[in-house]
Amino acid sequence: MTSTDLFETIDRLYKSDPESSSEEETREVVAMLLEQLEAGEVRSARPVDGGWEAVPSVKRGILLGFRVGELQAFKAAGPLTYSDKDTFPPQNLPVHQRNIRVVPGGSAVRRGAYVGNNVTVMPPAYVNVGAYVGDGTMVDSHALVGSCAQIGEGVHLSAGAQIGGVLEPVGQQPVVIEDGALIGGNTGVYEGVRVGAGAVLAAGCVVTGSTPIFDLVNETKHTADDGPLEIPPSAVVVPGTRPASGEWADEHGLQMNALIIAKYRDEQTDTQTALEEALR
Repeated sequence: MTSTDLFETIDRLYKSDPESSSEEETREVVAMLLEQLEAGEVRSARPVDGGWEAVPSVKRGILLGFRVGELQAFKAAGPLTYSDKDTFPPQNLPVHQRNIRVVPGGSAVRRGAYVGNNVTVMPPAYVNVGAYVGDGTMVDSHALVGSCAQIGEGVHLSAGAQIGGVLEPVGQQPVVIEDGALIGGNTGVYEGVRVGAGAVLAAGCVVTGSTPIFDLVNETKHTADDGPLEIPPSAVVVPGTRPASGEWADEHGLQMNALIIAKYRDEQTDTQTALEEALR
């Protein structure tokens, strides 16, 4: 079945009454979608004309999987068990075909996620359904790649990085981390933020759709007024503060968190971020 035919079937089943639609057909369609997602043949978001857009049919198909799935207990190591919808068990990754390293210690990649060639996953980490992880990317310890998040090639998600996911509303763009970006430790990126290629988010940055980014180099402010918040390519972003507004805030010396583009990547930045290559 072509992706066009698959999407048309998904949309029809999604709009139909669950009581009147065929569970067998729905399960077959969901399985086909998950296989195509895992092969990288379809994606939950795609680049279009220099930007990105969500693919609603893919999200609808994933939601159908939750609709028809039944709770099932799965055997883990030793006496440990876990439970989830039977439509979304952990994925049996093609580790040899793609040279994927998943280091022991509690990591999981859910069905319907794509993990590219030469990806390394350190424990414990989690990659959720609909996510895309490009070739040569490092997913470090305690990192989360949320549902439908899009991670480019050669990205480093440092320890504790949280990349937010989104399934509903189906038309909402997920978080996008473009090629070569470095996401620092304990950094969170949420609400459809797009991190440009080669950008660096220093440890501790928390970026949401409403976070203003102050560019000290170009003396501009980046906001999400006309679309998703975009961090420019090669920007080096660090946590900072800005004064809170109002007389009472002035009286008490109150500050608010702010994110600041301190510079754009140069040879020194590239040297500092290159150490991880020996670990891959």
